[in-house]
Amino acid sequence: MKHVIALDVGGTGMKAALVGADGALLHEARRATGRERGPDAVVESILAFAADLRAYGEEHFGESALAAGVAVPGIVDAEKGIAVYAANLGWRDVPMRQLLGERLGGVPVALGHDVRTGGLAEGRIGAGQGADRFLFIPLGTGIAGAIGIAGAIEEGAHGYAGEIGHIVIRPDGPDCGCGQRGCLETLASASAVSRAWAAASGDPKADAADCAKAVESGDPKAAEVWQNAVDALAAGLVTALTLLDPRTLIIGGGLAEAGETLFTPLRAAVEERVTFQKLPHIVPAALGDTAGCLGAGLLAWDLLSTEVSA
Repeated sequence: MKHVIALDVGGTGMKAALVGADGALLHEARRATGRERGPDAVVESILAFAADLRAYGEEHFGESALAAGVAVPGIVDAEKGIAVYAANLGWRDVPMRQLLGERLGGVPVALGHDVRTGGLAEGRIGAGQGADRFLFIPLGTGIAGAIGIAGAIEEGAHGYAGEIGHIVIRPDGPDCGCGQRGCLETLASASAVSRAWAAASGDPKADAADCAKAVESGDPKAAEVWQNAVDALAAGLVTALTLLDPRTLIIGGGLAEAGETLFTPLRAAVEERVTFQKLPHIVPAALGDTAGCLGAGLLAWDLLSTEVSA
């Protein structure tokens, strides 16, 4: 059975799959990234995981994987196949495509940025299916974005397109790790809501999920924290849709797990702010934490179809 290897590398864990030509997950596996052992050990873990997946495919499907796709965090040079930098993994300038290709017996390898790769999957086979223009925004530790145009993800001239989390919403706001102040992700990420709710509730262990539950139970302090985040997020989204005019806005990540507790006020806040802009569909992501892995599989299949057409 024809298949490709798909790997999604996160800060703490790796998700992997063997993906069929129709996008079906034929086999799934997970392993710890092991970043505490250092960047070299992380790279070796990725290579070993890929090799084990290749062996599994040979044993259970009668042939080797035709290609591999891997999604990694941080700064990625997809064209050259280099994982340029990842703060949470500690690596710099890792020639990931070359290393994986060598470990996998010379099969073609595609490398992608984790959020853009997840966005590719959401756009093609998830919540954005059928939309010619979409914006995928996961609300997690930070806020990133993937711009979808006609079934592909726009990377930008230098690979930085879609970094909506660093739109400045409040110039006098909190310091951001990027060097600016008042960036969207300092105000509306799951981490930002967790910090604000821990302070407001007096419970240092309280997080964004606890805040959402408190909102649902009618807690006025929680409602204020939540609405502040929603207002900031809406301001960022209106800036994005003014520039990009997407047909669909797909919201994912930890904060989106609050469901309509997030989406009902968010849709209202965006609608209040638009003037001449066309209001996009604002929908929850559909693929959950499998999006990156599925997207890596799509990258691998795309690579094969490009080689065939060439």
